[in-house]
Amino acid sequence: MSGGSLIIRNPDKDQDNGMYQCTAFNTWGSILSRRASIQFAYLDNFKTQSVRSAVNVREGQGVVLLCGAPPHSGELTFAWIFNEYPYSVQQDSRRFISQETGSLYIAKVEPSDVGNYTCVVNNTVTKQKVLSSPTPLVLRSDGVMGEYEPKIEVHFPDSVPAAKESAVKLECFALGNPVPEISWRRTSGVPFPSKVKMKNSNAVLEIPNFQQEDAGTYECIAENRRGKNAARGRVSYHAKPQWLQTITDTAQSIEENLFWECKANGKPKPSYSWLKNGEQMMAEGRVQIENGALSITALNLSDSGMYQCVAENKHGSVYSSAQLMVLASPPSFSKSPLKALLKARSGSEVTLECKPQASPPAISLWKKGNEILQRTERIALFPNGTLKIANVTKRDAASYTCTAKNRFGTASTTGRLLITEPTRITMRPTNMEIIVGESIVLPCQIACDPALDISFSWAINGQLIDFQRDRDHFERVGGRDDQHPA
Repeated sequence: MSGGSLIIRNPDKDQDNGMYQCTAFNTWGSILSRRASIQFAYLDNFKTQSVRSAVNVREGQGVVLLCGAPPHSGELTFAWIFNEYPYSVQQDSRRFISQETGSLYIAKVEPSDVGNYTCVVNNTVTKQKVLSSPTPLVLRSDGVMGEYEPKIEVHFPDSVPAAKESAVKLECFALGNPVPEISWRRTSGVPFPSKVKMKNSNAVLEIPNFQQEDAGTYECIAENRRGKNAARGRVSYHAKPQWLQTITDTAQSIEENLFWECKANGKPKPSYSWLKNGEQMMAEGRVQIENGALSITALNLSDSGMYQCVAENKHGSVYSSAQLMVLASPPSFSKSPLKALLKARSGSEVTLECKPQASPPAISLWKKGNEILQRTERIALFPNGTLKIANVTKRDAASYTCTAKNRFGTASTTGRLLITEPTRITMRPTNMEIIVGESIVLPCQIACDPALDISFSWAINGQLIDFQRDRDHFERVGGRDDQHPA
């Protein structure tokens, strides 16, 4: 181990082959990484044996020479040697080497084909190369094979799953006399995009960077003057999962219910599993799991931890991680106390909020002085702890206390409500006519509750007068200097 990295020196095929996952953990819990596999490529030798049995064929006939790759791991490529190294079989419209099976196909045998054929198998990872025993190809002496229609010997499967962005290769080759010509089409009639390539005399159709629009039914047609033959198969789009909706860190009170849902797309449709602190979760009792949804009823402290939703199909998996904190605490008004003094105008509506921090949520009770408040036509008590008093009067002035309680404790907060009479202007300016250049005094007198702090401001044509800036022109007598309208 080096930090979070795993270093394996001189890896051993038997000991180190397998699936690996990294676990990250701290005091809050643990999570798992995606799985990673280590596989060791190898290529065994062909079984030691004498020369393979001769293949007898008439001139003009088609033939298939089997390779039969030995046990291996890792991608292979195939070639054939004709008679002796370095004379290799050159592929053309008449000869084809399948990179799926390794077999050599000769559409129409000619006298020059007579000889020994050796299959060469290469491992692209280890660069190992092994050779089979030679297979003699012998011409029969009972005449020449007449013309016959194409017979497709190499054909891709009826259903080909193709992963997104992969390189797809479809093989098609036919025996026949004369040598058949190979062509391709999509049964939908949609032409091939420019990225599609035909190789080995059209025996291989290659689709690089496969995308969803490349899916469909592909048909290969083998044709000569004696007739034609066709084979088709459906190439379907596959993709590893990608998240549409993930889970996020959540804090919930004890006894509440948790509902988490994750969603992913992919082809085939992904399956889902859930982990808690790296361990597989099973549906039982309070825990219910349905596809990408996890629900836990009546949370308790032991439910706290790290959770992961895993979406996977045969092309890969994705992990979404989140922390669940289950909270259990007595009520506290440290962050939301009532104001020590709240002033309200007589006849108005007053709202007092009781918002303690508490897990589970606390039950609230209001008192006016020492008297428990009850609902009336003017007094409303809401489930969230809010108190509303409509059309307040002097009789409502008092100390109000909210007491909050849950099974872990009790807390309270108190504030005093002061009811004031509305402020009234008793003398106001009236319409006047004066001569330019004269001075004038405009009156403003009020009646107000002595408990209120009063400030005055003046405006001309709706614009607030700045008595500091315009002191040469305007002067205020009495009252307080305040730039905000009262």
